[in-house]
Amino acid sequence: MSSPGPRTAQSTSASGAPSSSYRSAGILILGTSAAIALVAALVFGGAAAPLLIGDPGDVIRWSLPVARLVNNLSAALMIGPMVLALFALRAGEKPFETAMDTASIGAALFTISSAATAFLTFLAAFNPQISLEDQFGEQLGRYLLELPLGQAWLITTIMGAVVTILAFAWRSWTPTLITTVIALAALLPMAQQGHSGELSGHVVAVNSILLHTIGAAVWLGGVMLLVVLHFTKGFDEQDLVRRYSSIAIAAFFVVAVSGIVRSTVGLGGWDGLWSPYGIIIIAKAVLLGGIGLLGAWYRMRLIPRMRGERASRWFWMLILCEVALMGLASGAAAALARTPPPTGESAATRQTPAEILTRSSLPPEFTLERWFTGWDYDILWALAAALGAFFYLAGVWRLHKRGDRWPIQRTIFWMLGLLLLVWVTCGPINLYQEYLFSVHMLGHMILSMAIPLLLVSAAPITLALRSIHKRDDGTRGGREWILWAVHSPFSRVVTHPFVAAGIFVGSLWAFYFTDLVRWSMYEHLGHEWMIIHFLISGYLFVMSLVGIDPVPYRLPYPGRLITLIAVMAMHAFFGMAIMMQEGLMVAEWFGSMGRTWGPTPMEDQYIGGGIAWSVGEIPTLILAITVAIQWSRDDTKVQRRRDRHADRTGEAELEEYNAKLAAIAERDQRAGR
Repeated sequence: MSSPGPRTAQSTSASGAPSSSYRSAGILILGTSAAIALVAALVFGGAAAPLLIGDPGDVIRWSLPVARLVNNLSAALMIGPMVLALFALRAGEKPFETAMDTASIGAALFTISSAATAFLTFLAAFNPQISLEDQFGEQLGRYLLELPLGQAWLITTIMGAVVTILAFAWRSWTPTLITTVIALAALLPMAQQGHSGELSGHVVAVNSILLHTIGAAVWLGGVMLLVVLHFTKGFDEQDLVRRYSSIAIAAFFVVAVSGIVRSTVGLGGWDGLWSPYGIIIIAKAVLLGGIGLLGAWYRMRLIPRMRGERASRWFWMLILCEVALMGLASGAAAALARTPPPTGESAATRQTPAEILTRSSLPPEFTLERWFTGWDYDILWALAAALGAFFYLAGVWRLHKRGDRWPIQRTIFWMLGLLLLVWVTCGPINLYQEYLFSVHMLGHMILSMAIPLLLVSAAPITLALRSIHKRDDGTRGGREWILWAVHSPFSRVVTHPFVAAGIFVGSLWAFYFTDLVRWSMYEHLGHEWMIIHFLISGYLFVMSLVGIDPVPYRLPYPGRLITLIAVMAMHAFFGMAIMMQEGLMVAEWFGSMGRTWGPTPMEDQYIGGGIAWSVGEIPTLILAITVAIQWSRDDTKVQRRRDRHADRTGEAELEEYNAKLAAIAERDQRAGR
């Protein structure tokens, strides 16, 4: 009997029994291990014990963490298959369709479990009398439409329903990408619930739990798709597993770092590590470490030998072990959501205006020393900078290994840009930007002008296109997705010089003279949106002027200088408009902090306008000088090219031109006679 081909995974039974039994085993192992860990952690952590006041009863007290566990697992089943399909499978073929079917089922379960969790949370929090009377419906309606907790779960449920429909109906590349983005966004309301929103380190807690949830969903969901696709025909199993392992490494890093940060915030110190909450965290960390060791083993030892039947069998046994460990970790995570941490701060204990507004104590006076010693870490941007540095240096190293050169100054520009990003988002700017309008404006100027100038000069897109391997099997890797993004119709619009300049300038006025600035102060999502928007708008504007990376269209150098001068003028007008304001912007925020140090709020706002007018022009001046230098170098290159052409042709064009002039002169002389 001939063995199956070495590259294509095939079913060992026409009836599909091995595939069905393997999938059933994987689901059973995941569910059983998660349930065991959930029950054990709830009992050990005390979350299963009846409440002294307002206890909702055993059914609700146990049903709520079960619903939350199902919600977490279904989120992984919704997100992981789509991410793996986008980077490892071919659209339009059966494995891709199976992945989207799996994601659609996961999204449906996510929707149902979100609705169930919302209802059970309402019962647990308010302990109402369940009935068909209008009063109960009115209470439930106020909870879902007026209270932040109910609104968050309602939004999550609606987004889950949208993903269910889109994953079922859309099966090509771009729609799947859009659906994946919506699915990831559906996790944001979940991250702002529970204890993460009550701690003093609110921003750190929310960002860490969001990153932790996304990383775990991609990781666990990818493993479950491997289980579903095992024995399925039509794809290279070894390539799929190798690509998944690359995604899993990044997900493991995100889960590990965010888990450490989240635990640090929740525990508050070493003493909290020996509380029931801390013991559950230790157990979860041990489980994640074991999963990481398994992943490292099969990546280094088994994946290269997967073409052999014995190695493949060992590999899939390890996958089931990994599923079991992930189930245990998922159960512990669901129990942690119901277990009170040893530290925490309720809104009732906050006394100062600054604590009420920002959920943090008023920092000390902003002195010269604080420019170097003040830190307020944002894990989202610290992690983004770390990953950005790693992937850029990995690309440079890959070029170096194959003998290609990459200018050292570009690497320096990239690292300086990322360091400046960390300094703004995790350093003194982030520490004081909620209390001083001038510091907020300085951070805005650096985000939109200084950092993009450094990052654009590093040519990251060019590096990626040169260093990432090209795929020829019909799937899309990093290089293919970058090329798609560069040549997409949306990219042609937003990278057009006039559009990029309009977005850059218009964002200034729209942000500060509408309620967007208020939204960025009050809401965590608004703050993160502000950073992303100004980084991207500044990057697009700078790239349209001096970028090295490919764009569909760039203005000639005179047009670039004219555009830059117009932007400088609008920028100056904006700064003067801030300085001339007679009233305080977001007065209930900047005017209510209770600061006893520094300038008055109106004086501070005037300083902020001056920063926008003066300091903000420095990167613009550097841009103008860079455009002028590039223009000069371009003229020099053109002249050298013409000189080389003249040398090759022996001044043939000049001689032909002179002969043509002589012929015209002779004709005119004859006509004059």
